[in-house]
Parts: sequence; structure tokens; C-alpha cells
Amino acid sequence: MRKKVEEALEIVRPMLQRDGGDVELVDVTEDGIVKVRLQGACAGCPMSQMTLTQGVERILKQHVPEIKAVEPA
Repeated sequence: MRKKVEEALEIVRPMLQRDGGDVELVDVTEDGIVKVRLQGACAGCPMSQMTLTQGVERILKQHVPEIKAVEPA
């Protein structure tokens, strides 16, 4: 599942990089929890939680249905 998550993050990454940020995959648990770390401008942005849930999590779940949630690391 980790490889599929990494591939899906490559879809999200250009959108984040356009705003001066990025995302790092920290862990994928056996029960479907993905832990990521927002970087750059995204790390300190007041909208980072919304970016995480409505951006990163939504796209990852579309491409990897086994994912239960995306959490900050």
C-alpha cells in the first residue's frame, strides 16, 4: 500500500509546490492510517489542516481506497 500512497502523493505534490510547500510521507500503518508531514509554506500555514483533509486526504482516498485517514506526523 505504501507504494500506491507514494504514487498518489505525486499527484498532490505539484499543487502544494505551487504555493511554496510540499508533503513528506512519514508512515503508512497496517490499519490504513497515513501519516504525512507538510513542509515549506504549508507547514506554518493557518489553512494547513484544511489542506491536509480536503486536499491531501481526499486525493489519497480516491487513488488508494484502503486508506482510512490521513494524519499529521
